[in-house]
Amino acid sequence: MEAIPIEHILLLGAVLFSLGILAVISKRHAVVVLMGIELIFNAANLNLVAFSRYDPSLLQGQMFSLFVIVVAAAEAAVALAIVLRVYQHFKTANLNEIVSPENK
Repeated sequence: MEAIPIEHILLLGAVLFSLGILAVISKRHAVVVLMGIELIFNAANLNLVAFSRYDPSLLQGQMFSLFVIVVAAAEAAVALAIVLRVYQHFKTANLNEIVSPENK
């Protein structure tokens, strides 16, 4: 079984990162922005694991990847709770329509 070249893995990571940045910049719905952030985290994880493949005796890439997954899970839980509270208060999840009472 042949190994996948690192160039292909890094290209996939770059595509995931670009799609995540595109979602964060262009979309206005809060949940879609959170999914873009998760794509960025997954691209970073993919790169960490790909680079750690070159030093199999050390597992730093895999450990950092697990740490990023834990942080992403906590971030998703907190962010979704914030989105739910914002939706309850403003009756919208569209980031452009959320306006503070002082600016009305």
